[in-house]
Amino acid sequence: MELDYTLSTERGFDAAVEAISQAAVANGYRVLHVHDVQATFRDKGIEREPYKIMEMCNVKSAKLALDADPLVGLMMPCKIIVFVHEGKTMVSLLRPSLLATFFPAAGLEAMAADVEAALTKIVDAAG
Repeated sequence: MELDYTLSTERGFDAAVEAISQAAVANGYRVLHVHDVQATFRDKGIEREPYKIMEMCNVKSAKLALDADPLVGLMMPCKIIVFVHEGKTMVSLLRPSLLATFFPAAGLEAMAADVEAALTKIVDAAG
């Protein structure tokens, strides 16, 4: 199983971030926080290309996961990253189906597959 689902987009960086924000809401997710890594680095005198970590959550799925095993919270909330690499805007998702492999006794396979399908749609919206 691959660790990530990553695509390159023709959209500009800001347009990709906005597309993900809109698609998250359309797919039942809420963007909880956006970490602007480029700005954080800049504050420390380090330059880098644009990079944002977008944390998102679907409360119903989160509740099911935490009820199954409270330690699943170590891998929450779900994250989608948008970054520029070699002049191209990239969007990447850590595959939620990996949750099931880290917490086999929790029985999260079906829920994780549903979450992954929804988050993949969100990533694709930036494409």
